[in-house]
Amino acid sequence: MLHEYKTISNEVENIIIKEKGSKFVGFAYQVNNEKELRAVLEKVRGEHPKATHHCYAFRLGINGENYRANDDGEPSGSAGLPIYNQLLAHEITNVLVIVVRYYGGTKLGVPGLVRAYKESAKLTLEESLIITKELESEIEITFNFNQQNIIFTLLSKFDAKVLQFDAHENCVVKAFIKSSKTENISEKLSEMQYISFKINEN
Repeated sequence: MLHEYKTISNEVENIIIKEKGSKFVGFAYQVNNEKELRAVLEKVRGEHPKATHHCYAFRLGINGENYRANDDGEPSGSAGLPIYNQLLAHEITNVLVIVVRYYGGTKLGVPGLVRAYKESAKLTLEESLIITKELESEIEITFNFNQQNIIFTLLSKFDAKVLQFDAHENCVVKAFIKSSKTENISEKLSEMQYISFKINEN
């Protein structure tokens, strides 16, 4: 089971190449869901209302299982697919790449378009910093007040990030823990008395 994925850590904007009078402007963003993706697309369209085309491709999900390539009026397969192939070549996901084109009066033909969109996406991604992110899961533990020290020592041992702690007679703590460590902490918690817990995989 995969516990990590590669993505970009910074947004890249306004990477420009020119081809026979046409101007191609590249953008790359880390996006975590379709809502973020739509917001970024609207932002770029708003910044470039006079552009001839706003072509893009994205991959979402740890395996890039949610993906799309959009030619935005260019000949089929000449824009979105070359951009998408650069996402595959860099082995990244949760990334949106947009290439905006201002038509310069000379038709490039399908091979010329493929080359220009590929090069624009490639140069844009080369300006980004590719990082490896570990998946995290949320764990919620319910325990007796006098078990606080044991629980917090255990959470610290597994590098958990505490999100919320309610101290009553029955205490509840919520924390983020790396998904690769959930099995091990589950085993430890299962051995303890008066403790219940649940893990939500993100």
